[in-house]
Amino acid sequence: MNHADREWARHFLRERWGTTRMVSTSGVHEVDQLPGLVAVLEGKPAGLLTYSTKGDQLEIVTIDSGVENRGVGSALVDSVRQLAERRGARRLWLVTTNDNLRALGFYQRRGFVLAALHRDAMESVRAIRPEVPQVGLDGIPLRDMLELESLLG
Repeated sequence: MNHADREWARHFLRERWGTTRMVSTSGVHEVDQLPGLVAVLEGKPAGLLTYSTKGDQLEIVTIDSGVENRGVGSALVDSVRQLAERRGARRLWLVTTNDNLRALGFYQRRGFVLAALHRDAMESVRAIRPEVPQVGLDGIPLRDMLELESLLG
């Protein structure tokens, strides 16, 4: 991401999440400071993926599409997978919440498998970000983090 992309990303993340601070099982991330990929559609930014690397692992920290059903999310996942493979990563992974059924399907259709359940992990998240609700998408209690992975190489 260049400087203009980073400014757009900061605004986009705040608009989507209300913050640029995200919590995953790997820790707290200031996602506007992470490396990332911007998807462009019709000459305009249409999506963002941020990631973190540690050793031979690449974690997708955030992924957001500004437009639905146009292939933006798929393109971002494909691009980060290629990036991870070029860097010699052995594992591409991410976490999502137990209520995000649409994301679970999205990732599994793209070759990710469930790797771990972090039961009641959202309580730790709320200790850092108290604004995270108790109830998530579709009225599902927001309790757990699910780790998905795609092994590379």
